[in-house]
Formats: sequence, C-alpha cells, structure tokens
Amino acid sequence: MTWQLAPEAFDTVDATSLRRDYYDEVASRYWKRPATGEEIDQGLANDGVELLRPPTGQFLVGRYDGEAAACGGLLMLDSERAELTRVYLRPAFRGKKGASLLLELLESEARLLGAARMVLNTRLDLVEARSLYVRHGYQEIPAYCTGLYIDICYGKDLVRRD
Repeated sequence: MTWQLAPEAFDTVDATSLRRDYYDEVASRYWKRPATGEEIDQGLANDGVELLRPPTGQFLVGRYDGEAAACGGLLMLDSERAELTRVYLRPAFRGKKGASLLLELLESEARLLGAARMVLNTRLDLVEARSLYVRHGYQEIPAYCTGLYIDICYGKDLVRRD
C-alpha cells in the first residue's frame, strides 16, 4: 500500500470529488449537522479554486493504492508567501502518513513558485488539522486575513532545498 501524490487540475473528476468531500466535512462539522448537496454546491461556487494552478498556486491529489484519498492546495498571496488551503484526507485514509506527505509536497511546490513562507488559517474545532500543522513546525501567528470561518492562523518559514 503506497501513496502517490502529484499536481492535478482542480476540476478533474477525482479532484472535484475530493473538494466536495472536504467542503462537506468542514461545513457539517461547523453546522453540527450534515451539509446538503445544495449547500456544498453553494460553498464551492466562486471559491477561487481557479487560482490553484501555476503561477498563482497549485493543487495536489493524493492516491493510496490508486484510489483518490487526499487533496490540498496552495495560493501565492504575494511574491514571498503562500497560503495552505483545502488540505483534506478522506477518513478511511487517515493515519496512513498521507497528511505528512501531502504537506511536504505542498511546501516543495510553494518553494518552486518562489515562496519563502507558508501561512494558513483554520478553525479551532478542526483539532486534527491544527495538530498536524503544529507537528510539522507551524506556529501560531497574528491574523493575516479575516473571515467568518477564521479562528486561528499559523505560519512556517520554508527552508530552501537547493
């Protein structure tokens, strides 16, 4: 059983399915009830995902034994900072080291786009995600943006691997 992670267009069948599952999980946890298909569609409409391709970003899909299992994106905020976004592993694939591999590749892709720092925002109730980020060297930082679903921000300097 192995992971394969690679850049992939955000609108492939697998990427779209992963993005829908991501939004379903984070929305359902926030609302404390299952999100409807219509709510998921509304949440994904005009969400800026089209920026998650070079030179403004990147989107990755992870497969475990060929099955679409994980995704994540990065968005260049400026010439030095990239924002980590849409990091998601389907529940059946958690605990199999995929999240760590996904973060490492996202950081590598950010460096390729010129980023020296990665930042992210998340909610306090997403404790698993917050734990993952801290384990990988992300530290709490002052807010770099505002929004309804932003409770805490993290940042990490990206070490060059030339």
